[in-house]
Amino acid sequence: MELRPIDISRKLDVGTSALRHYEEWGIVPPAKRKSNGYRVYTEEHEAYFQCIRAMYHGFGMTTVRKIMPMVQKHKFTQALWEVNRVQASLFQRKEQATKALEILKPENIQNFLDRRSKKWYTIGEVEKEIEVPASTLRHWEKEGLIKPGRHPESGYRVYDREDIRRLLIIRTVQPSLYFLDSVREVLEKINQHSISEARKITMDSLAYMDHQIEQQLRGAYYLYKLIELLKKKENDS
Repeated sequence: MELRPIDISRKLDVGTSALRHYEEWGIVPPAKRKSNGYRVYTEEHEAYFQCIRAMYHGFGMTTVRKIMPMVQKHKFTQALWEVNRVQASLFQRKEQATKALEILKPENIQNFLDRRSKKWYTIGEVEKEIEVPASTLRHWEKEGLIKPGRHPESGYRVYDREDIRRLLIIRTVQPSLYFLDSVREVLEKINQHSISEARKITMDSLAYMDHQIEQQLRGAYYLYKLIELLKKKENDS
């Protein structure tokens, strides 16, 4: 069965230029050309395009561009394990976000601070208190998420209880969000007395992940269909 680019474009509601990009990126097999230079696609190409469009929404194009060349080389098991790895990462982020909601309860934050009575903490002490490497603390400082004071004599970084509270919130919400800018947005909306905005954004993140897992399962279904088609074609040849 021969298919024109416009036929697939209409079926998938995507521009023909996107189809050409997929071919240029090497994530679909090259199309045959007619004497006039027009591309001719097959049922196999259509299955590739369907799989790419379905997987894009749940996994993103970076993962798609990693998996589809594996499929073309018939490295089916390797491709499926890569899908599993991405899904496991999503599950881990969901677990972290769920824990974050618990940690971000005002009473839990206060209980944490009540057990820290010192006025000033060194970076090494903060590293132990919130279980975050000093290198990460310095990175967050570089990104403008935290601004510790400096000891007047030694010039070393010093953190007060409010700094520790802020760092605890960063540590809690950062794994469940995707970019430091998202964390910065959370922190800008948090004042000394309220962390409700952090909880709201974390809940929004959980809702997004619930949607994403549905999209991932849909993408995995189309990947399975493509693999079955390629296996059948291989067995028939």
